[in-house]
Amino acid sequence: MTYDRDLGALVREAASAAALGPGDVVEIRVYREPELSGLFQIAPDGTIDYPLLGTCQVEGKTSSELARMLREGLKDGYLREPYVTVTVKEFLSKRVYVLGQVEKPGTFRFEEGMNVIQVITLAGGFTKSARPNSTVVTRIEDGKEVRTVVPVKDISEGRARNFLLRPGDIVFVPESLL
Repeated sequence: MTYDRDLGALVREAASAAALGPGDVVEIRVYREPELSGLFQIAPDGTIDYPLLGTCQVEGKTSSELARMLREGLKDGYLREPYVTVTVKEFLSKRVYVLGQVEKPGTFRFEEGMNVIQVITLAGGFTKSARPNSTVVTRIEDGKEVRTVVPVKDISEGRARNFLLRPGDIVFVPESLL
């Protein structure tokens, strides 16, 4: 499978990467309302307990969608024209996994725009027995597991385009046959 993407797929990918999930930490600020402002960690069920509004389902929302939801909730009988901002402090729900022939296999925090070269570097680089041009990225697309062979050595030498990762991707570096 090729890893070229159309614009629509890139937009969906960016929205998915920005979506909030369990464990993420957000800072909510309501102008001139310190008792409604603070840090909130998203619970395992995808909710936060917010003053005045109670339990709010926030999983899958972006920070701007959450701000709009809180603004509407606070306008409904609590504040006249609340000014709400939401900033993501930590995306703890977003992870990528690196396995196989790398120096430090493990789980790494996903960052917006992260690519395969960056995550291999975070994993300490390839071992001597690695087969870099046969690296496989596994991800879920439309409910199906999709595997893509990524030529990491060619990318690092400028002969191929870099490969953007998504939260939940599994990067596997196989062992050389020699």
